[in-house]
Amino acid sequence: MGKVKMRVWDVKHGNAIYVRTPNNKHLVFDLGVGDYSEGMDGRSPLETLKNHYGIDKIDYLMITHPHKDHIKDILNLDKLKLGPKTLHRPKSVDLDKLLENVSTADRPLFDRYIKLDKTFVYPASSTNTTSNPENYGGVIFKHFSTPSLIDNINNLSIVTIMKYEGIKVIIPGDNECKSLDELMTKADFRAAVKDCDILIAPHHGRQSAYHSEFVKLANPRITIVSDGSICDTSANSAYSTNSRGLNVRYKGHLIPRKMLTTNSDGEIYIDFGAGNANSYLKIEIK
Repeated sequence: MGKVKMRVWDVKHGNAIYVRTPNNKHLVFDLGVGDYSEGMDGRSPLETLKNHYGIDKIDYLMITHPHKDHIKDILNLDKLKLGPKTLHRPKSVDLDKLLENVSTADRPLFDRYIKLDKTFVYPASSTNTTSNPENYGGVIFKHFSTPSLIDNINNLSIVTIMKYEGIKVIIPGDNECKSLDELMTKADFRAAVKDCDILIAPHHGRQSAYHSEFVKLANPRITIVSDGSICDTSANSAYSTNSRGLNVRYKGHLIPRKMLTTNSDGEIYIDFGAGNANSYLKIEIK
């Protein structure tokens, strides 16, 4: 068995995560771009995957929810001919309402999202999705959502729990406390998130998404916040206090950390799984 390689991109106020499974399947969670809201680094993660990693096709794309900071790279799917082969997204989004108040400049992003949504039958065949761990080198995925909370697209975000060889990662999108309240009533959700290794902070670490009971149950070794420098109502200190901590590699040295942020630490590189009885997890910042 091989390792899972995971990269949390620095896309300022946004989200973009790449995962390579042990059997070389390429998964993308959200399509943020570095220049969102700050006019800084405009690099496209998809361009890096294509031009520097040599990836020709995305096997699985998860769009946790269709807000601009999670889909700004979407036009590069066509430009770079990256697919995807399989799409997972929340299906209770009102697509007509989604287009209300969208600026002329942003309209192509949302038009492409709607076209992509309509291209894929939902749910997709189980032979092509993460529901079958054999498709992804033994990586187990579980997904949860609150599709009835249609008053706030953030709360329609799909939560993914990824587990491989004893290491557990939670990718929760932009779910806020109302959604987490509902999810925490479900026994299968509580069992799935309990005692994780890595928690990607919901909604960029905002206070509106800090759910103390959820964080206590998740009990992460480290929390990662994907955000830019313009950050209001941050719950970073609470996440740091309630994470257990582990050693992160930086310039050849191991440094104890409880929380990482893309704003201060840049892109975050994660390897886990070693094909033996001992759980292996390496996190590096550069």
